[in-house]
Amino acid sequence: MTIRVEEEVKAPFEFDYPQLARQAVLAALEEEGFPYEAEADITLTDNASIRRINRQFRRIDAPTDVLSFPLLSLPGPGDFSDMESRTQDNFNPDTGEALLGDIVLSVEKVIEQAEAYGHSKEREFAFLVVHSVLHLLGYDHMTPQEAACMENKQESILQAMGMVR
Repeated sequence: MTIRVEEEVKAPFEFDYPQLARQAVLAALEEEGFPYEAEADITLTDNASIRRINRQFRRIDAPTDVLSFPLLSLPGPGDFSDMESRTQDNFNPDTGEALLGDIVLSVEKVIEQAEAYGHSKEREFAFLVVHSVLHLLGYDHMTPQEAACMENKQESILQAMGMVR
């Protein structure tokens, strides 16, 4: 498992956030029954930078908490049945690991939202990584049914990690 954490800004967290990022990715993959070793890149940035990225890729001129850029080619959310038939699309030829994608996370939003929701920065960080990994695995929350599915999965994963509110 290769989880790279790049810091565009220094994260002022008092917890081991690279280790928590790895734990959150692994917990989400285990919950989903992901059958392969995987790699993902997580970039920690600030509100100004994530706003530029959000404007460029989503045409939304506002900062957001996390952005997900999936690389897997899947037939549907959480459907890994034909990944091996698309080896060139889904796997790093050098390592053999599945290419999950990229996560961009606003450190400022982690702090703001933890305070707003009344829980720890550690819990908010883990939540955003789990949320983003689910997006990398094809899940979305555009309809009420999709949102309910993602919320249930997120809560289950966070509970398994011991990250309760």
